[in-house]
Amino acid sequence: MSLSLPSSSAAAAAAAAAASTSGSSSSPAAASSSSATTSWFSGIVRGRGEKSGTSKLSKSASMAGTGSGSGDYGGPIKGKNQFRGVLFKYGPKAIQVAFKTGEYKQQVIFIGGLTDGLLATDYLEPLAIALDKEKWSLVQLLMSSSYTGFGTSSLKQDAQEIDQLISYLINKENSEGVVLLGHSTGCQDIVYYMGTNAACSRAVRAAILQAPVSDREYKATLPETATMIDLAANMINEGRAEEIMPREADPCAPISAYRYHSLCAYMGDDDMFSSDLSDDQLKTRLGHMANTPCQVIFSMGDEYVPDYVDKKALVNRLSRAMGGAEKVEIEHGNHSLSNRVHEAVQAIIGFVKREGPSGWDDPWS
Repeated sequence: MSLSLPSSSAAAAAAAAAASTSGSSSSPAAASSSSATTSWFSGIVRGRGEKSGTSKLSKSASMAGTGSGSGDYGGPIKGKNQFRGVLFKYGPKAIQVAFKTGEYKQQVIFIGGLTDGLLATDYLEPLAIALDKEKWSLVQLLMSSSYTGFGTSSLKQDAQEIDQLISYLINKENSEGVVLLGHSTGCQDIVYYMGTNAACSRAVRAAILQAPVSDREYKATLPETATMIDLAANMINEGRAEEIMPREADPCAPISAYRYHSLCAYMGDDDMFSSDLSDDQLKTRLGHMANTPCQVIFSMGDEYVPDYVDKKALVNRLSRAMGGAEKVEIEHGNHSLSNRVHEAVQAIIGFVKREGPSGWDDPWS
């Protein structure tokens, strides 16, 4: 399935205004899920209902003003950059905390990219409001790789911590299912996690990849990268994979030889979305995503995609490699879609309503 969201200055202006004004919006569509009182581990199995309709979210619903929401708690947004919800620990590490809006049995888990943490993208505020109207919670997590931790972490470590979070939601929140929403390198996290076949990955009912771009191709445009890749390879061969690279390797954070090589070298662990990978290589890395309903949201003005890359051809190839994932091309959108907030929320909420769980089936069967 392929969708195309044209640019609209009026929509962008409305998105910016909606994020900063208070008030309620029009009535939302009917909620898709009934609540559960026991966790998946109880062995109780409900039949999974039909998927919700494919009607598009109206602009007023997706861009509701701050302070609106379902229930008596005042909604998920208190004001600009002010979320209302619950902060909780999902694992033993100090960094392993997450923030959840709403008290619902279905959750969209946002996984940010390099240097990201809480409140990573502008579309999260209106998305929290739109999800709240559909009886979904938005969960933002911090991992060992959040903020400046990415340089000494890995996709494997991220996948373990994502699994811990989903396990917490199942056992403590009686979750009926989750949708994973990845931004930038968060897309690699989702692809890697879904390839692990971890027990809790069965709870993932759909995945959204927003800005799945190649770190390697972007880094290749920087003058120091080739020398640093050679240095990282030598350090790895000498058994020093976890040692820190020189400061010029990455000015944002300390980075190990392994993680630098993973991000910047051809066919490194993080190299999943490069335009020069063959169709067979893409299928090898992405093909297992065909088992999960998946949406690819590609920003056609992404500043981290080199000019020589044919973006339309790339998103088509990524979609095919994932077994025909839904495509959304956002004209003139930047990497984080801060200039196309309305289009981002419209695409995400529409997909969640179509592909998210409407009830649940037993993930352990």
